[in-house]
Amino acid sequence: MQKGVENKGKYNFRNNITIDWCPGCGDFGIVSAVTQALSNMNMDPDDVVAVSGIGCSGKTPHYLNIAGVHTLHGRAIPYAVGVKLSNPNLNVLVMGGDGDLLSIGAGHFVGEGRRNSGVKVILYNNSVYGLTKGQAAPTLPLGEKVKSLARPNIMGKINPITLAMASGYSFVARAFSSEIKQLSSIIERAIKHEGSAVIEVLQPCPTYNDVNTLDWYRQRVYKLEDDKSWDPVVNKKEEDEEKFDTGYRKSLEWGDHIPIGIFYENNTIPSYTNRLAGIVPDYLKYPPALQDVSDKDGYTIVDPIKTFEEKDIE
Repeated sequence: MQKGVENKGKYNFRNNITIDWCPGCGDFGIVSAVTQALSNMNMDPDDVVAVSGIGCSGKTPHYLNIAGVHTLHGRAIPYAVGVKLSNPNLNVLVMGGDGDLLSIGAGHFVGEGRRNSGVKVILYNNSVYGLTKGQAAPTLPLGEKVKSLARPNIMGKINPITLAMASGYSFVARAFSSEIKQLSSIIERAIKHEGSAVIEVLQPCPTYNDVNTLDWYRQRVYKLEDDKSWDPVVNKKEEDEEKFDTGYRKSLEWGDHIPIGIFYENNTIPSYTNRLAGIVPDYLKYPPALQDVSDKDGYTIVDPIKTFEEKDIE
């Protein structure tokens, strides 16, 4: 635990299952930040769900004292959206790697930006597929050669921050896995945000990425909030264009200086659940997951024929 970082809540969100990530993996810092954020917010474990895909990051729900789902490769976001729409009272976290969310899962990543359902995407970014021996992931820059590659990478990189902003996410941030206190604070703020959030977390892969190491990041990252004039929050629609442009330009900065912190937070975009509530008046009061679908003997009480008979469709 970092100096000055303490859990404040009454629940322990870290279970006693032994973690089998490599020593020095950035995933440890992310788990610490998640558990601290949930504890600091005094969350009820029954109100939080973690959904992961495939990869080293996919193991995260195994180590948390909350409901968790380890689902298919690239499918963590649609599964999480299903959980959120079934019961919008839940806080739903998506834990996925850059390979999982930005390769096979890229379409779902973009689609959720349009939807703004309220899930919080924590994107573990080490630029390689660590679980399958270090192949180049979608965030590895063109021409970069990590030790598991025979030749320098011949593909261009995806910038998760610019992609998230262009896709419509209403909360977009970047953190560093060793800056646990800042990451925990960003996770808390993302959970409090009504719409969907993306938090890219830069992290070392000590086994397969010998370029973007812990020291490499430590020498480059700096915090946006250290600039007292930095204000990424949109509370009025007329502020949006200027703050979106400022955050987008800042997201392109990479190399000797890498910004971490909140790039963009728009509180004027209605969430998908509230849009649904505008169509279905009792949706928030009786969401699908809380409705009775069977009687005391387990037989269905849903009559689809009667339901359609009541519809007047020409």
